[in-house]
Amino acid sequence: MAARAVTQLYDDVLRPSGLRVTQFSILATFARMGEANLKELEDALAVDQTTLTRSLGLLERDGLIERGPHPDGRVKAMRLTSKGRRALEVARPLWARAQDRVLRQLGAKAWGDAQRRLTHVFHVAVTKRRLGRQRRRTGSAA
Repeated sequence: MAARAVTQLYDDVLRPSGLRVTQFSILATFARMGEANLKELEDALAVDQTTLTRSLGLLERDGLIERGPHPDGRVKAMRLTSKGRRALEVARPLWARAQDRVLRQLGAKAWGDAQRRLTHVFHVAVTKRRLGRQRRRTGSAA
């Protein structure tokens, strides 16, 4: 419930940019990584492939990302377009406004505590997810 409420807050503040917070996160990841493929994005964002594929399809349809050539033809390399960079430039100050709103409400100490705890939960969940994938691939039992 907390995650949905926070997502809605960020979505509301980002609305003038035309981006949702999930799209903003993907574009920001492209800006940080340069070019990335589906697996790299899935790992960086810790999001399932189905959700990520749907979001990438929308971003590509809107001209915010594009596919680029990759030495391995099976890999779908993607990157920001100039339109995507502009959308991110518009959205960044809005995202910062939402972040400031959350920080003001929580306070710096509570925010720091929450961030540390959520980072720990994130790492535990990602590790468990990777172990589950490895077990499924190798056929070993839990």
